[in-house]
Amino acid sequence: MDYLIIIFLGFFIGLIAAIPIGPVNLLVVRRTLAYDSLHGFLSGLGAVLADAVYACITAFGFTALAQLIKGHSTALEIIGGLMLLYFGARMYLAPPDVRLNIDQAQESKTLPLLRAMMSTFALAVTNPATLLAFTAMFAGVAGVVGQQASFYGAAFLVAGVLAGSTFWWFTLTTITGLFHRHIDDRVMAIINKVSGVTVTLFGLGVFAHLFLRVF
Repeated sequence: MDYLIIIFLGFFIGLIAAIPIGPVNLLVVRRTLAYDSLHGFLSGLGAVLADAVYACITAFGFTALAQLIKGHSTALEIIGGLMLLYFGARMYLAPPDVRLNIDQAQESKTLPLLRAMMSTFALAVTNPATLLAFTAMFAGVAGVVGQQASFYGAAFLVAGVLAGSTFWWFTLTTITGLFHRHIDDRVMAIINKVSGVTVTLFGLGVFAHLFLRVF
């Protein structure tokens, strides 16, 4: 019964980690509108993989690896900031008709599914704050469950996190996909500009945070 509770708590941790509106959410929504729900969902799965990495590090107590990531947090933030600026520029400059009247082969050539997933994975995994968030939430789960850590408990917790995160991306891309055919070039152009500017601001925010921390 305790394992069911752990899975349930992990599910909500996965939701909490995935739901906040940020650059990954914006990127997934835009790809869903620009291509289809499959491209959007696989982009979301890239974020799920990143969550899996940090959830495993936290749940299984990989202290040395966690300390290594924290020790290179500045480099990771720089990489993440640069990626945000790159994605922001790509979104802003993307033609509004990219989703219209394109057959499946051409869509796959434009954005291969594996690349869609790995690009969001790289964007999400270069955010070391996720590790701190999982550490805090997992500590709260340990207090609620009130039992000593075990391999199976950690495995069920990670499984719950992945289920919650996957559920969010599936729900988001499915709902967004319903509007896919009702968006014209003008609306798509606005989405591209707003998404591009917003993601670019996230990237600038990363460098502003680094500047304030260093100086």
